[in-house]
Amino acid sequence: LRVAGPVQRARSGQRLAVMDIGALQWRLDRVGKLSRVDLKLRSGVDRAAFQRALTADLERTWPGRFTVGQPNDADQESRTENMSRAYRVNLTVLALVALFTGAFLVFSTQALSVMRRRSQFALLRVLGFERGQLLRQVLLEGASLGVAGSLLGIGAGYALAATALHYFGGDLGAGYFPGIRPQVAFTPGAAIVFFGLGLGVALLGCLAPAWEAARARPAVAIKSGADEAPLSRLARVWPSLACLKIAALFAFAPPVFELPLFGYLAIALLLVGGIGLMPRFAAVTFRALEALLAKKRQPMPVLALSLGRLANAPGQASIALGGILASFSLMVAMGIMVSSFRVSVDDWMGHILPADLYLRTVDAGGTGYLSPAQQAALTALPGVQQIQFLRTRRVSLAPERPPVVVIARDIDVRDPARLLYLVGASAPIPAGARPAWVSEALLDLYGARVGQTLRLPLGGAETPFFVAGAWRDYANQSGSVVIQLADYRQLTGEGAVTDAALWTLDDVDAATLETRLRALPFGAALTFMRPGDIRAASLKIFDRSFAVTYLLEAIAIAIGLSGIAASFSAQTLARAREFGMLRHVGVTRRQVLQLLAFEGGLLTGLGVIAGFVLGLVISLILVFVINPQSFHWTMGLHLPWPLLGSVAAVLVAASVATALVSGRQALSGGPVRAVREDW
Repeated sequence: LRVAGPVQRARSGQRLAVMDIGALQWRLDRVGKLSRVDLKLRSGVDRAAFQRALTADLERTWPGRFTVGQPNDADQESRTENMSRAYRVNLTVLALVALFTGAFLVFSTQALSVMRRRSQFALLRVLGFERGQLLRQVLLEGASLGVAGSLLGIGAGYALAATALHYFGGDLGAGYFPGIRPQVAFTPGAAIVFFGLGLGVALLGCLAPAWEAARARPAVAIKSGADEAPLSRLARVWPSLACLKIAALFAFAPPVFELPLFGYLAIALLLVGGIGLMPRFAAVTFRALEALLAKKRQPMPVLALSLGRLANAPGQASIALGGILASFSLMVAMGIMVSSFRVSVDDWMGHILPADLYLRTVDAGGTGYLSPAQQAALTALPGVQQIQFLRTRRVSLAPERPPVVVIARDIDVRDPARLLYLVGASAPIPAGARPAWVSEALLDLYGARVGQTLRLPLGGAETPFFVAGAWRDYANQSGSVVIQLADYRQLTGEGAVTDAALWTLDDVDAATLETRLRALPFGAALTFMRPGDIRAASLKIFDRSFAVTYLLEAIAIAIGLSGIAASFSAQTLARAREFGMLRHVGVTRRQVLQLLAFEGGLLTGLGVIAGFVLGLVISLILVFVINPQSFHWTMGLHLPWPLLGSVAAVLVAASVATALVSGRQALSGGPVRAVREDW
């Protein structure tokens, strides 16, 4: 075909070509066939009333065969948005999760800062500082952090977005918008919203510590040793248990507007409830360990001191534990979800790609095909042991949704599981019925059910098919239906196919067969794929699609490490007087550092264990609730033990190192100077 010129006013990334309809029907062997009819109405005709009347007439004459819509881009844009909506919503929720983790980091930092200066605030109250003034001072500190962090975050966010769009495209490699290269556009409204979110999170994070500092009694707060008193409210169990119970109810709730909103709320409540249980969990665990250590005959004084403090100061321990729990549990949940999805996709491809070589004419069977003569040439090719043909075609079952892919292939009705990854129970096929196997998306989006009838627009009419089973299809998010190739040919009268799967003889390898195929007269128009190459390319696309997830996991780990460093540093520096007193009673500098190392390791170890349990529960919601409700397919559960173990080891090592570094700084002033600062 000769290109005559460009099409004006096409949308960004839109791929289309305009051609004379007669020439198109002739060259593409579609003589007498149309896919759409456009009507120009007379002036003054009500389009909505005309559309209703025409729809009613068509339904009476050809029920279910035609859909009527007004000529605008709204339907196309709506279908495109529906395809990527779940993906975009999941990315937004991941960003909100990172924001939540940052909010807890602000809370832990502010709480430790206020607790460290508790006696100073009490002295200010004694000297005449009013409660409201003290509250405004702490809130002003948090607002200052929020303003600076939000401005830096907006700049870094736009820079990361520009980098991601440059290297991965607008869909981050997911394949929703092929050929489109969007540019980052700075929108002041969105930037103001982002700034408000950052500032609001900072203020919320410091609100509770500020309120506690303002309402504390000066006579009690000014005394040394009252640091644990303001954290006593954290040990309340009933709010956390209530959050966990509500989360359990939300986990089984249906989607809202085809989005797993209750699933997201369940994850948020699980995080809040899990963090709220940390003070009680830490106290019970460390007291049990202290009791076990007391039964040992060989004394371990440094470890006993560590367990004694952790058991009797669970509030301060829970602040550090909360940051570890939030970051590690989210990392565990996302790691398990991504790993489960990747392993499931790999297993699925291994099941549906049993042949030695695959060839295709065109994606989705739009225009290219293999004629009956070409099919016969492929069947007679030397070295071919078995060949199966496949025909794909897109049909519309609902005008507001993307088209559904109809896959007609040679399939054994007695054993469809040889070629399809079946899920759930199958139904016996009634005599004389045309069988069909629907993807999981058809079950969710169109209400198809195994054992019932599904009507497909084929051959100029709606034909009933018996739904014999459901299968897992990761290739078509909008849905697919598998039918027998013989039924498709009988209904449409088409003998052409788009794909072929070839099995070679034992003495012929795939490379030799591919060479023979390329030598055919039509071999240059074919695309050849081996199962290993298809799996490698698909997994590469998968990894690119989830690259942003890996990035957010790394950010969560970085936030966790920052939280550990901030918590241990603040607590260690606040305990300088305690360390000075220990030095006075005979504890050496080395033993104090060992004490801090034990505390850091024990706290992080407990946080890692609790975070793994909580992350595993969250991953179950992600795998079995959010993923099916968002993308309409299921997956198996797979735990990436190497990744989880390595991240846990990094967290424990980082906490021990932070505790040692902070301890050296706290001990640098000497014991006399440390205790002299006591009130």
